[in-house]
Amino acid sequence: MDFLIINEGFPILSTLVFLPLIGAFVLMFLPGENLQRIWAMLITVATALFSIPLYTRFDMTTAKYQFGEHVSWIPSLNINYTLGIDGISLLLVLLTAFIMPLCVLGSWTYIEKRVKEFMICLLIMETAMLGVFMALDFALFYILWEAMLIPMYLLIAIWGGARKIYASIKFFLYTLAGSVMMLVAIIALYLTNDGSFSIPMMMGQDYPLTFQIWVFLAFFLAFAIKVPMFPFHTWLPAAHVEAPTAGSVVLASILLKMGTYGFLRFCLPITPLATLTLAPIVLWMSIAAIIYGGFTALAQSDMKKLIAYSSVGHMGFVTLGIFFLNQQGLEGAILQMINHGITTGALFLCVGMMYERTHSREIADHSGIAQNVPIFVTFLTIFSLSSLAFPATNSFVGEFLVLAGAFSENKIIAGAAIPGAILAAAYMFRLLQYVLFKGPGRPGLKDLNVREIVTLAPLVFFVFWIGLAPEPFLEVMHTSVDYLLGQVDMAKAGAHIAMAP
Repeated sequence: MDFLIINEGFPILSTLVFLPLIGAFVLMFLPGENLQRIWAMLITVATALFSIPLYTRFDMTTAKYQFGEHVSWIPSLNINYTLGIDGISLLLVLLTAFIMPLCVLGSWTYIEKRVKEFMICLLIMETAMLGVFMALDFALFYILWEAMLIPMYLLIAIWGGARKIYASIKFFLYTLAGSVMMLVAIIALYLTNDGSFSIPMMMGQDYPLTFQIWVFLAFFLAFAIKVPMFPFHTWLPAAHVEAPTAGSVVLASILLKMGTYGFLRFCLPITPLATLTLAPIVLWMSIAAIIYGGFTALAQSDMKKLIAYSSVGHMGFVTLGIFFLNQQGLEGAILQMINHGITTGALFLCVGMMYERTHSREIADHSGIAQNVPIFVTFLTIFSLSSLAFPATNSFVGEFLVLAGAFSENKIIAGAAIPGAILAAAYMFRLLQYVLFKGPGRPGLKDLNVREIVTLAPLVFFVFWIGLAPEPFLEVMHTSVDYLLGQVDMAKAGAHIAMAP
């Protein structure tokens, strides 16, 4: 267990994982919709506050997993309850903890029926999502990974739009298909590692190249669907359009990141030779996602669909940074995962707030509303500029690092990504042009209230904090990224030695 720094004091990781679950259980017995909303808000805020010491007490000088907890769970199968975080998972845990209160606040008036059940689904999802980013045992990871499916399916199927059944089933089947392939890879690794489910123990092993390629492909399918990468993306627009606002925010801000987190946590350190072998294919798939997502977003008339397809392009930049396998690319990709969660989650909140007023998501129905709702348009403009990676916003830093890492490795592939940045500017400025200038507006349309401003204000704060001073977010990942690249480089060196005469 030399990979894990055991936490001898307060079990902070278990507290974060189980607090929302306990809150969901208590919520089952609470009467009154307002009390149910307040309780869910209190639980998510408490979880966010409990997550802060993870950053303040994090040791940036070590690549070991910190705040570790290890308990034997099912000894006969060597399944353990093992939790820990490193510089790669820390920011994703913090993102999850801080997004969930905003989801509850953004749903305060949007959800009018079955409020208790809706909040229970959100809290159960928070437990599963936090657990996925902390789990260091494959059996525990897989259970939590699958546990996310049910509440997300229910959020879409019960509180979704007109085609909610179609969208929820499509989401469920796509994700389940990927999960089955991931289970096959886990079983193969379990049998190869003397019956161990320990994720860190599986890293750095000298697996044969053929075995690595098959395991990589199984993992890749599961994670590519979750990202989603082109051409595995078709479930995403339907799920986003039909999901309630909080469902869209959770999907965009957290669930999509689990795919790219899987690449970082499993594909690179467990199957490094396969990663090096297949990286060129994944890079061109990323370029296809960037270009396709940009052109398709440009053609949309529905605001939610526009943001959904923009996610395909933005996550393409993340996978591009990951599979160039250098320091700038990886750190830019991790930061861009956080940036996308902040910006795209905020855009979905904005669309949801306006949908409550106009009962329409069509861009044309909101033409010229800037004269009626100036506060709303100010927020929308800030998040739109962030989405297109305008300088001084968070996305600019992440995208710059990804492209810098790309140009240092392959100028042709890096150059092919540039049109994606141009397309992002085109579709976001098209949206702003309609909202700001075109049309007579909508007299009588109410601007954002205090609750909605409070919901969006923290996201604006992070847009500019990361955009102007990103070092606090980058420095926590330096050592872990160095160690991850070292694992890949060792595999590369070993392959060269093996092939030497």
